[in-house]
Amino acid sequence: MTGTSTKDEKDWEKTSDAFESTSGDEEPMPVNPRIRRKVDLHLIPLIAILYLCSFLDRGNIGNARVAGMGTDLNLTGIKYQIAAAVFFIPYSIMEIPCNIMLKLVRPSIWIPGIMVAWGLVMVMMTFIKSFQGLVIARVFLGLTEAGLPPGVAFFVTIWYRRVDQARPISLYFSSATIAGAFGGLFAYLLQKLNGRAGLRGWQWIFLIEGLGTIFFAAIAFWKLPDYPSTAKFLTNDEREHLVEALKRDNAGEPSHFERKFIWETLKDSKSWMQTLIFLGTVMPLYAFSLFLPTIITALGYKANIAQLMTIPPYAIGCVFTIGAGTLSDRYKMRGPFVMGGALLGIIGYAMLYATSPTNHPGVGYAGSIIAACGVFPTIPIILAWGSGNAGSSLKKAVTIGLLSGVGNLGGICSSFIYRTKDTPRFHLGHSIVISFLCMAFTLSAFAMYLYDRLNKQKEEQCIKEGIDSSRKTEFALMGTNSPLFRYVL
Repeated sequence: MTGTSTKDEKDWEKTSDAFESTSGDEEPMPVNPRIRRKVDLHLIPLIAILYLCSFLDRGNIGNARVAGMGTDLNLTGIKYQIAAAVFFIPYSIMEIPCNIMLKLVRPSIWIPGIMVAWGLVMVMMTFIKSFQGLVIARVFLGLTEAGLPPGVAFFVTIWYRRVDQARPISLYFSSATIAGAFGGLFAYLLQKLNGRAGLRGWQWIFLIEGLGTIFFAAIAFWKLPDYPSTAKFLTNDEREHLVEALKRDNAGEPSHFERKFIWETLKDSKSWMQTLIFLGTVMPLYAFSLFLPTIITALGYKANIAQLMTIPPYAIGCVFTIGAGTLSDRYKMRGPFVMGGALLGIIGYAMLYATSPTNHPGVGYAGSIIAACGVFPTIPIILAWGSGNAGSSLKKAVTIGLLSGVGNLGGICSSFIYRTKDTPRFHLGHSIVISFLCMAFTLSAFAMYLYDRLNKQKEEQCIKEGIDSSRKTEFALMGTNSPLFRYVL
């Protein structure tokens, strides 16, 4: 290595020397920070843009509503809520099948392919003329977009060790907060095109964002790498080093396709516990993204100003998301950060619950910022937590699909909890969100207790039976049941 080494690289060199002196053991192998940064540079910006497109396209219905779609399509009563909710039905059903497909099809083909599909749906939404057309379009949007969020989360597990996954997932997921901020600003600007080319402002939102998705899908076809073993941006030595580090991280865990691993995941109560934790945070997240412009408007701010006021909560939430993910990896802990985020979210929504246009609306707006700082960071950490405790490559894919699929059913609930008749205080909506966050907090605490107890039992078994890491291959098909497997807390 030439040039001046960073502190991380010096630490890695010491650890690497110690590792090489104990050849023959399947001990965890650190990744050279220089290679890790190279991987970050070639993966994270690209998948962050792809995730930004995904989050922007699924959530722009809220901006379109404020921009005049609600009036033009006569979205009275609960019609808007229905249109928002139907997206999540095919979206949730297809997430596990999509992640299994990603296990079988190259990521550089599968991920850009589904992006082109939903980008075309988004473009077609420009020409919707009725509520019925909006519902049909949202169904197809959910169907085509289902593979992206769980797909990129599983993609990260291919390139990073278990203890290193929260940071990259947080980095690309932070684009969701940028999407929220950018969506509000973009919607504000596109409303200025109202009447151009015979299109209303909300139609311009769908058209421009759909074309943007197709454009970035084309870039992904060209630039998205598949696997560490085939990465062209790494030298031969760098590829061998990364592949070996990942191999040792997954030593004793099966990587082949076998149906029994799917059923093992679906029958494991711990998988469903993680899913309920995810549900407890993702429902508030969708409620936030779908109704933030409406909530801010109800606090007494004008519609066009409300679009701009959605930017600070998302922008500050972005900083918290990246920070929490980085700290989670540094301390190799997941549960405390999920609990902390849930608690912040509870505080933020409690502030919204207690305010109205005539009763300190600024406090309510501050509550929306605090809620964003709590809710957004929890999602990537839970994904890293669930995949890190899965035990095999296929089970990681199924676990992430299960978390995202069942958890995203919360999007259906979130679509109906904020009702027009509850304006301006939305007590029902805010109280339901707080209840879900309380569930996530409580179950996270229980999960930490359970995983700690299971780890201690495995340690006692290893001591009693003289089991060490050199025997990992004996337990290769046992996954999380292996006495050498340790759950991440």
